[in-house]
Amino acid sequence: MTTDVPAQVTEFADQVVAYVKRSLGVTLAYDSETLPVLDHYVRQVPAEQPAARTLVIATAGAYYGEVVRRRMGGSWVVVGEPETWRLVLPGGLSFAPAGFVACAIEQTEADGYDTGMDAPPKMRDVFEATLDGMSPVSEQDYYSLCGRFDTLEHVQDVLLARARQIAEREAPAAAGRDKN
Repeated sequence: MTTDVPAQVTEFADQVVAYVKRSLGVTLAYDSETLPVLDHYVRQVPAEQPAARTLVIATAGAYYGEVVRRRMGGSWVVVGEPETWRLVLPGGLSFAPAGFVACAIEQTEADGYDTGMDAPPKMRDVFEATLDGMSPVSEQDYYSLCGRFDTLEHVQDVLLARARQIAEREAPAAAGRDKN
């Protein structure tokens, strides 16, 4: 993993900024306030144009991932096709941004895409409990990029807080071992 943004990600993200500007007259600003615009844009992708759909999933996925990375930190894992690129947030929470975009387009789970989030094994119980404890949302919000962003932010906050608690508990024990 690298903290640098791979050139492919930057190129793809900049492409969707140009597409949205041309289509809607709005410039995406790489912040969460522009996600409603991106949600609107991706919902307009015609199902009968699979090549356009694939391109939008890849480019909007890169943009969405960059919005998340700029807000929460993290690193890209760019291996294979853009649909498989992952973003790993500090603490290990990870997801495939293109999968989230595919769901936003389809307004359901998108076959052939990784549409979930994952947490490191040591935090998986906290991760699952956090998701289970969240309030129900409408299907439209669940599949929107805005909704996914809010979920990522909440889960990330909980996981980082839990990791800090664990580190604080383990620090005195480690200090005691170092003195011996």
